[in-house]
Parts: sequence; structure tokens; C-alpha cells
Amino acid sequence: QVQLVESGGGLVQPGGSLRLSCAASGSIFSINAMGWYRQASGKQRELVAGITSGGSTKYADSVKGRFTISRDNAKNTVYLQMNSLKPGDTAVYYCAVGLDTQIDYGVNYWGKGILVTVSS
Repeated sequence: QVQLVESGGGLVQPGGSLRLSCAASGSIFSINAMGWYRQASGKQRELVAGITSGGSTKYADSVKGRFTISRDNAKNTVYLQMNSLKPGDTAVYYCAVGLDTQIDYGVNYWGKGILVTVSS
């Protein structure tokens, strides 16, 4: 199996920035797609950003132009750079790994989730 270790969450003021990191270990030979989901209180979990093994990306409309997903395949790590943060970005963010080409085709492994709070 694959284990995911997330870091980088916390409290930030509106307009600020955070970078989330997720390092994968275990059966990393099977990793293909990686991504980030989030779930705000009282809302459904949604895809924030995904990236394929080849570097193709997709973003939720609400974060386009503000968030950037990237990966370091040598380190089996995926990142989410979050800029111009808004209160609406407050949520628990979950790292996700899929065996298929795109993360929204199916998530096989989840991180435990890290809290991002955007508030003044």
C-alpha cells in the first residue's frame, strides 16, 4: 500500500499564501496521478487540483490563477502552492493518489487531511 504524509497547513490571513506538501511512501511504483481535495464544514469534498505523472494539470474553477499544483517524481511528492487565499478556501485539505492516469478517475489512497484556515 501507499502511505501519504501531508504538511504545510495552518492559519493564514486573507491574501496570504501557504504551500502544502504530500510525500508518498510504500508501493510507490504504482503511483500515477496525484492531487488535492478539500472539504469545508457542511460541504461536499471537492477536487482542488490534480496532476498526472506527465505533468498535465487541472484545477477547480474557484482556485484557477491562485493555486498551483506540482510534483517531484524523484521524491514522490506533490505540492500545492496556494496564493491570494480567501476565507472560502478554509477547509481540510486531503492529499490523494490514484493508480489511473487522472486523479478524478479514482482515488486509491488518501492522506489524513490537514486544516487550512483563512481568517483575519
